[in-house]
Order: sequence, then structure tokens, then C-alpha cells
Amino acid sequence: METPNAERPDRAPLLERAVVAVALWVILLGFVGSVIAWLGAWIPVVGFTTALVTAAIAVRLSGRLPRPAGRPLGPVAAGALVVGVLAVTVWTGVTHSEQVLPRRDSASYLQATIYLAETGSRPVSVPAESIGGPETLAEEGLTLEAPAFYEIGSPADPSVQPQFMPGPALVYSLPWWAGGATATLWAPAVLGGLGLLAIGLLVARVVGPWAAAPAALLVGACFPWLHTARSTYSEPLAGLTLAAGFLALTLLVRAAEDTADGDHADASPARLRGAALVAGVLIGGTAIVRIDALRETMLLIPVAALLLARGRQWAWPLLLGSIGTTLAGFAVAGVMSWRYLGEIGGSLVPLVGLVLAMSLVSWWLLRRARAGWSLPAWVTARIPAVLAGGVVVVGVLLALRPLFLTTRQDPRDPGAMYVARMQAELGLPIDGGRTYAEDSVDWLSWWIGPAALVIALVALAVLAHRLGTWWTNGDVLPAWGAALFVTTGSTLLTLVRPGITPDHPWADRRLLIALPLALVLCVAAAWWAGGRARGRWGASAGASVLVVLLAVTAIPTALATWPHRAERVEAGGLAAAATYCESLERGDVVLAVDDWAVNHWTQITRGMCGVPAIATTGRLRDDPDQVLAAARRLDDRVRERGGRVLLVAHREPQTLQDLGATDVRVVLDTELMEDPHALTERPERLDPLRLVVWTGRVPR
Repeated sequence: METPNAERPDRAPLLERAVVAVALWVILLGFVGSVIAWLGAWIPVVGFTTALVTAAIAVRLSGRLPRPAGRPLGPVAAGALVVGVLAVTVWTGVTHSEQVLPRRDSASYLQATIYLAETGSRPVSVPAESIGGPETLAEEGLTLEAPAFYEIGSPADPSVQPQFMPGPALVYSLPWWAGGATATLWAPAVLGGLGLLAIGLLVARVVGPWAAAPAALLVGACFPWLHTARSTYSEPLAGLTLAAGFLALTLLVRAAEDTADGDHADASPARLRGAALVAGVLIGGTAIVRIDALRETMLLIPVAALLLARGRQWAWPLLLGSIGTTLAGFAVAGVMSWRYLGEIGGSLVPLVGLVLAMSLVSWWLLRRARAGWSLPAWVTARIPAVLAGGVVVVGVLLALRPLFLTTRQDPRDPGAMYVARMQAELGLPIDGGRTYAEDSVDWLSWWIGPAALVIALVALAVLAHRLGTWWTNGDVLPAWGAALFVTTGSTLLTLVRPGITPDHPWADRRLLIALPLALVLCVAAAWWAGGRARGRWGASAGASVLVVLLAVTAIPTALATWPHRAERVEAGGLAAAATYCESLERGDVVLAVDDWAVNHWTQITRGMCGVPAIATTGRLRDDPDQVLAAARRLDDRVRERGGRVLLVAHREPQTLQDLGATDVRVVLDTELMEDPHALTERPERLDPLRLVVWTGRVPR
């Protein structure tokens, strides 16, 4: 006989606390580790000690989560969720990529991880004597710079600054020390699995215990999520911290509203404030992983204003936690990734302006509300219908944009020039300024199908109506209300302006929030419709409706992922890098003399091989005579210090032969399978990538 809900064991609190603790640990480790790395002391003993201390703090902070009343997650439902998450995690890990060459962001994060783990510092100081003295970088056309790695400092005291936020490199450095490349390349799968667990637990709280496993499986099997979890991207980390943050926010709202409504809940005012601070830290602290987490913090501001207008004072620590950690993330970026901030200023400055505008408007409206101002009754009564209708209208307009809009950027932008090259290779009309942002809804439909998008849009409209009713009637705020507002707003901003080169599947990582939101809405709609059918026509009808609606979403998602089920992007990349490193000799200083060598091998040379490396600039490479003259001067300086310059070129020996290089030899010749480059259609397969590296000595 089934026990009542009050007596049934609930496995959710233990799992919720565990996943929130891990997410808090990621954020704390990122901030504390950044200071240590800036001091140049990120060595194994310090790193592991820091990891243990921050883990203990995270576990303690996770204890502030309230235990709201509601349907318990029983042992069987909890087991199904955990087993499903483990299955996806193992599948993801077994098919992990080996993106080592910094061709995409995942390899750039990996190289930043290796550089940090091997040197203990960020940025990394490069002794001028190791590259021929300060005269080397004072010479025009020679640089330490390579894709995702900037040269900073003076020629006498140069450093290399990795591009992105330091959080991912700090986290991934721990498995690098513990188990080398294999453990590091498995780490995103584990982190992605924890993110799925957080999503499943969130669904269990707001939809139902048995909806948790299907939701987690759908998200985990959706290719863009799977693709990023196979590689050392920042998305697996951000997915975990944001999902845990929305979970904590949902638990907070449910506990607070249960208490306000008179229901029993483990939610004293102190616990609510603590939980609010934890939720804010998780959402805002994602900035240590991805600087664009500013978007989610921005969307929390009007949420907090609405809550404060209704007397929910725990919204203050929610704001404090999110804004404080976001500002801390920007402070870290200003010290350790300032070149990156300057590079993305065109996207970041408008977002900062939007944050300021939203903050001022929210502050003004809150002051007016506290002064007794309110909307006219006829306006208030129409809020639910306006919100629901607005959701449908905006969704339809976004989907129809390709019919009346073509979005463009400056054709002189480097991203635009890259798009133009892709268009030429794909046989498309050359229009490099196109961003293809008007197709962003199509990107979603590629991976989950148009029917799922329609279901998600209808479900979102219904939920928007419920939120409007809450405000109009002063009812209890639905537990999912705050998280839904933030995720929907983030999705809208992403769809309007993805802000990424439209090279798929790489660009689909922008859908980190949009795709899980759509899939969870589909699961919620299926559970609601199944429940209504069961109440009207019986259990069989309810089960049939549930299965059919889930199938409408699951089948297109599975079919889209199926071609990629077993692929391993750039498998063999580690072996290729090892072969290249073995060809280098003691005392070598590598000079990369063509585009591919500069882009692919400069950072591998100094990070994985531990050999000094210099790159030539594009302007210098335009004149082989000038390259040869610079190489001879560099070789003279290096020989005075007991070494020799090794010229490195990619693909063809002609580059080295034109320079008159001696001892020209091929040190690597292999073929990998890389992600395709698609602009207007869903990618279906991997493409071959041939790696050939030639080396030679400077002619005397």
C-alpha cells in the first residue's frame, strides 16, 4: 500500500544539495583560484588544497537550501533520474572529442588549461632571454600572439594572456594534474551530467517526480548539449552553475510562498535569506566561467523589483549575490582577461547599457509602487491576456523573420570575412556581412523539430498568463515563476542577437538555455495534458496522450542527434600533438612562418611541448624576403644563447623552400575528422582535416 506523501521518503533534498554544492564549488574555485593564478602560485599542492577548502565551504553553503513542501521524489523516480543521467554521462564521455589544436574555443580552453597547469600562472610571463632577448619582440612582425592567446607587456618583460575567463582553465587543471589528458577530456561530460541532474531535479519540483528523468534524457540527448559536453568548452560549467542556480531559486520561491500561504515549510526568514544569497551567487557567479552571464543577472533585476514590490524582502540578498559576483567576475576579467573584454566590447557595451537602463527603470517603478502608485484597474485586468498574447506574437515574429529580414554586420569585421570564405566554399552568394541571426529559430527546430517549438510556445503562453494572474490577483507566486522569467528573457535575447559566427554546429552552443527551456516546456505540457486526459477519460487515455506528446518531441530530437551518436571530433589530436612535440629538439626556438602554423601550432609548442615559440604577423608573411631576414636575425640572437631557430610551416614545404631553409622534413602527416562548417543547414557528418607539419633550419 502506498504511503502518504508526508511519510514517503524524499530523495530530492540530498540530490539538490549535492548538485548545488558542486556548482558553488565551481564558482568559489574560480574566484579564489584566479587570485592564486594571478600571483603565479597555481601549482598542484595549492590547487588541490584550494579545491578541498572551497568544496567544504560549498557543502556548508548548500545546507542553506530550504526543503519546501510538495510531492516527494521517491526512491524509484530518483533512481530513474540518476540512472538516466549516468547513462548520458557515460555516453558523452566515451565519445569525447580530442580538440587540441586551437581551431575552436574548446581547444583554446584546453590549451589555456595546459598552460596554466604547467606554468602555475595566468597570464604567463615569457622570459625575454628564452626567445632571443628583448630585441625579438621589439622587431616589427614578430609576436607571441596566436589565436585566443594575446601578447601583453613590454619586449623586455612580455607575457601571454589567454583569451577567455579563467574559471574553466582552473577547474579543468585539476583533472589534468590528476589524470592527464584523458581525465581532462572526460571532465566536461561529468560536469554536463551534473547539469542534467540539476535540470531533472528542477523539473521534479515544478512538474512532477516522474517527469524528471524524461526531461534530463531529452536535454542530454539533444545534440548541441551533447556536443559541448564532449569538449572542454565553458558551456558544461555554465550549464551546471545556471541550472543549479535556477533550481535554488525555485526551491527558494516555493518555500517562501508556502510559508506566506500558511503551509508548512522548512523556511525561516534566515534560511530564506541564505537560500536567496546562494541562488544569486550561482547565477551571477557564472560570470567567472562566461562573461555573458551578465545577461542572466540583468534579468534578475526586474524579478527582484517585482518581488520587493510585493513585500518579498528576501529578494535583496538575491540581488546582492547576483550583482556582487557579476561585478567580481568583471573585476577578474579586467585584471586577467582585459584584452578579451576589449575584443568583445562591441557586444558587451550595449549589454551593459541595457543592464543600466533596466536597473534604473526597475528602481523607479519600485519607488512608485512603494509610494502607492498602481496601474489602472482596467489595465491590470488585461495583464494576463496581454502577456500570453505577447508571447505568441513575439514567437511567431521571430520564426517569420527570414521572410522579411536579413541581419548584417560590418563586412570588414574578421567574423564577416570568415563568413565570406565559408560562403564561397559552400557555393552560396557572397555576403560576408550576413550574421544569419534571423534564422535563429530555425536553428532550434533543426535539433528538436518544429512541432516541439509550437508546443513549447503554447506552454510558455499559458504560463505567462498564469504569471499575469499572479500579479493581478496578488496570489502565491508559482515556484517556477522567477526561473521562467530569467530563462525566457535570456532565450529571447539570444534568438534576437545570437552574437556568434553562424558556423554550425559550433554556433549552436549559444542555445545553452534556449534548447533546455523548450524541451522542459514540452515535458511540462505533456504531463499537464496527460493528467487532464487521465482525469476525464481514465488512466489509459492519460498515458496515451502523455506518450504521444513526448514522442512528438523525443523522436525529432533523437533523429537529429542520431548521425552524431558515436562521432569523436578530432580523435587522434592528442597523438598528433605528441608526434609534433617529439620532433622538437632541446634548445629549439620555434618560428611559425605561415598562417596555419601560427594559428594551430604556436600555443601547442609552448604549452604542450614546453618549447619557446614566436609567430610571424600577417603583414610580415606577405614578404618572404622580410621573413627570411627576420628569421636570420632571430637565429643569430638565439645562437648567441646556445639554441637554434626551427622554422615551422603547415601543409606545404614550398613555404620553407622559398625561404631557402635547410634540413626540410615532414614531422607530422595525419588526418583527423573535424566538425563541419555549415551556414544554412543542419550539420550531419564530420569532415576530414589533414594535418601536415614541415620543419626546417634557417639558412646560414
